[in-house]
Amino acid sequence: MATAASNKIKFLLASKQIDLANDTLKIILMADGFTFDKDVHHGYANVSANELANGYGYTTGGATLANKVVAEDDTNDRANMTCSSVAWTANGGNIGPTPGAIIFDDTPTTPQADPVAGYIDFGGAQTQANGGVFTIANIEVRIA
Repeated sequence: MATAASNKIKFLLASKQIDLANDTLKIILMADGFTFDKDVHHGYANVSANELANGYGYTTGGATLANKVVAEDDTNDRANMTCSSVAWTANGGNIGPTPGAIIFDDTPTTPQADPVAGYIDFGGAQTQANGGVFTIANIEVRIA
């Protein structure tokens, strides 16, 4: 599972316009065929048309990330934001296929509303069958 930070989040962090530790962060599943572009996917509005459809246990707009921890990593020369796992229970049909998930900051409205923090690439389209639980564990955004 690979992660990538957006260029917009790097700028907003550098200009002290967001706070990954205290802002409300959300995670959404993307529809099959989506490809993340850290240069142009600046906000939720830039990716929402490619979000997985509402239904079968998934709700558009995503899940709120809990227990966020921001830490300095001097060994790997970066900052990391980690949080608790998120899960959706497939009900009445399959969740997916989905190639990955977008994390966005739901707090700011200017200069960029709901800026995209990063993307978690699942390494291929994933589907959770009806009755199962679609879980994303070890969530991390790295700022290097």
